[in-house]
Amino acid sequence: MPSDESQPASEQAGNAKPNESRIPTERSELDELRRRLAALEASTPPPRARHHRLRTLGSGVLICISSLLALLAVIAVWTNSIIGDTDRYVATVAPLASDPDVQAAVTNRVTSEVLAQIDVKALVNQLSQAAVAQGVPPELGKLLGGLSGPITSGITQLVSGTVSKVVTSDQFATLWADANRAVHSSLDKALTGKGGGVVSLENNQVAIDIGPFVAKVKDQLVSSGFTPAAKIPEVHTSFVVYQSKDIGKYKSYFRLLQITGTWLPVIAVLIAAAGVFTAVNRRHGLIGAALGVAVAMLLLGIALTVFRAFYLDHLPPGASQAAAGAIYDALIRFLRASIRAVGVTALVTAAGAFLIGPSRPAVALRTACASAIGSLREVSTAHGLRLGPVGPFVNRYKRWIGAGILAVAAIVLATWSYPTAAVVLWIVVLVLVGFAIREFLDTRPVTSSPSPTSAGRMGAPPPRA
Repeated sequence: MPSDESQPASEQAGNAKPNESRIPTERSELDELRRRLAALEASTPPPRARHHRLRTLGSGVLICISSLLALLAVIAVWTNSIIGDTDRYVATVAPLASDPDVQAAVTNRVTSEVLAQIDVKALVNQLSQAAVAQGVPPELGKLLGGLSGPITSGITQLVSGTVSKVVTSDQFATLWADANRAVHSSLDKALTGKGGGVVSLENNQVAIDIGPFVAKVKDQLVSSGFTPAAKIPEVHTSFVVYQSKDIGKYKSYFRLLQITGTWLPVIAVLIAAAGVFTAVNRRHGLIGAALGVAVAMLLLGIALTVFRAFYLDHLPPGASQAAAGAIYDALIRFLRASIRAVGVTALVTAAGAFLIGPSRPAVALRTACASAIGSLREVSTAHGLRLGPVGPFVNRYKRWIGAGILAVAAIVLATWSYPTAAVVLWIVVLVLVGFAIREFLDTRPVTSSPSPTSAGRMGAPPPRA
C-alpha cells in the first residue's frame, strides 16, 4: 500500500480543505461571542459599591445604637424589678441582716443613739441622792457623784452588748425582712424624691430609718432591769448609705429608667433586628450585633466596679465603708446576674451565627458532628432500630423543626422572670440536644437502584448476561 508521502500534493490539499474551511467559521463565531459578551457587560450596570457602603454604614449605626440601648435596658429592667417587685426587693436586702459589716455598723449607730438619749450625769446625781436618802454618809454620796466615768463605761458596755444581741439574733433578721417588706410601697416615693418611708432621699442622702430597731433595744434594756432606758423617747435614726450633691439628678435618671424598663428591651431588639436586616451580609450583621451587645455588657460590668469605688468615696464622714460596700454589692447582685445572662446569650448567638457559615472551621465542625451522629444512627439501625415514617418526615421538615426548636428556646428565655447565666447555658444545652435528636432522626430517602434501561440512558454499560 503506498505511503502518504507518495500521494499527490493535490490530494493532500484536498484532504486538508474541509478542516481549513471550518477555521474561519469558528473564528468568526468566537469573535461574535466576544462581541456579544462585551456588549452584555457594557449594558450591565456596574456594582453599586456606594449603595453597599451606605447599607454597611447604616447597619453599623443601628447595631451601635442597639448595643447602647441593650446596656440601658438591663439597668432599666433591674430598676423596675427593684421598684415593682416586692419579693425581689426583699430577696435583695434580706441577706444584709446577717452580714457582719452591716451588723457592726448598725450596732455602733444604734448604740450611739441610745447613749445619746441617756443622761448619765442626771443618773449619777439621782443615784447619789438616793444613797443619801437611804442614810449613807454625805461623804460617800459625794464619792458616788464622782463616779460618772466608770458608770458611763458600764452603761456603754451594757447598751452595746444588748444592741449586739438584738442585731445578731434571728429575730433581727426576721424584723429586717418584715420591715423592708412592709415599707416597700414607700420606696417608689423615696426614689422619686417624694419623701416618706423607711428609705428617704433627703439632704442629698440615701438613708435607712432604723428607729424600729432602737425601740427593740429599748425594750431589751428595760427587760434586763435597766429602768432608765424606759425614758428613751421615740427616735428615728438614719443609717446613711450614700451622700452626694448630685443625688437629685440621680433620682431623675432612676425614675426615667424605671418608666422605660418595660419597653426599652423591646426597642433595643427591634433596632438590632433592623441593623441585621440592613446589613449586606445578614449573617455577619447578626454576629456584629451579638458581639456589640456582649461588649456593652462587659463595659457595664466594668462601670459598676468603677462606680463602687466612687460610691465609697462619697460616703459621709464616719460611715462604715465595709457596710456600705456590702449594701452596694447586695443591691447590684441581680444586676450583675442579668449582665452575665445577657452577655452569655449574646456570645452564644454570635457563635451560632458563625457555625452556620461557610468557613472551614464551621464546616468541619458540622461535618464531624453529622458524621458522629450518623454513625450512631447506623449502629442503632444495625441493632434493630426502625424509625419508620419518622425519618422521612424529619428529613422533609428539617428546617422547620430547627426553627421550632430555636423559637421555643427564645420564648422560654424571654418569659423567664430573671434568667441567669446558668439558665442561659442550660437552654443552650437543651437546644443542642434538640438539634442532635433532629439529626439522628433525619434519614435520607433511599433511592432505588437504576435499572439496565436507565443505566443505558445514563451512559453506563449494560450488565453482562
